[in-house]
Amino acid sequence: MIPIYTDEDVDILIKPLLNAKGFNVFTTLSKEMLGKSDMEQLERATKIGCAFLTHNRVHFEELSAKFHEEGKEHCGIIIATRRNIYELARRVARFLELHTAESIKNQVWYI
Repeated sequence: MIPIYTDEDVDILIKPLLNAKGFNVFTTLSKEMLGKSDMEQLERATKIGCAFLTHNRVHFEELSAKFHEEGKEHCGIIIATRRNIYELARRVARFLELHTAESIKNQVWYI
């Protein structure tokens, strides 16, 4: 299964909702990364082997491109539109069920 690291802008209720479905979820709060830059967040997610979940499309599209230009890798970025947290959890779970860690590596996905 693909572990997830959530950005600060994602409701922390996503963690117990996805944990209940058997997924490992880490938050900026649980990793003591509140207030850190987007680059630091993505680097932390990569270091611990997690795909990154965010609502922040513009910054993370740019960061993914920067990683690529610098020859760096990340574990995948999932950009989700803002919606009811239960619907978001359902969509993220479905995405994770349909993909492998290898298939999303260095990719930006939109859900």
